Amino acid sequence: MNPDITRHGTGPRMSEAVAYNGILWVAGQLGEPGASVTDQTQQALAAIDAILKEAGTDKTRILSAQIWLADIATFSEMNVAWDAWVAQGHTPARATGEARLAGPEYKVEVIVTAALR
Repeated sequence: MNPDITRHGTGPRMSEAVAYNGILWVAGQLGEPGASVTDQTQQALAAIDAILKEAGTDKTRILSAQIWLADIATFSEMNVAWDAWVAQGHTPARATGEARLAGPEYKVEVIVTAALR
């Protein structure tokens, strides 16, 4: 095991986040199955906040974000939650695309990479 790599929330298949060399990669976060796109986005972002906090950093240190929507037509609904959450003056590079997610009950998945403190 490499002592320079720190894993958070490690399970048998994946870790919630992995830190190396001052960078934290956060696994894709989902919201409550069946909730609206806005609600699922808020829930995913709250989960990201908790993971960042556990790793000793916060959303002002996010470098990039990838957002996957099951239906790109819900882009505006997702942005309602994103715009309320993102730290103004610290907005990351971001890409948003459409993809088939883990199941039809999921509408959004958010993945971030952040700098550690």
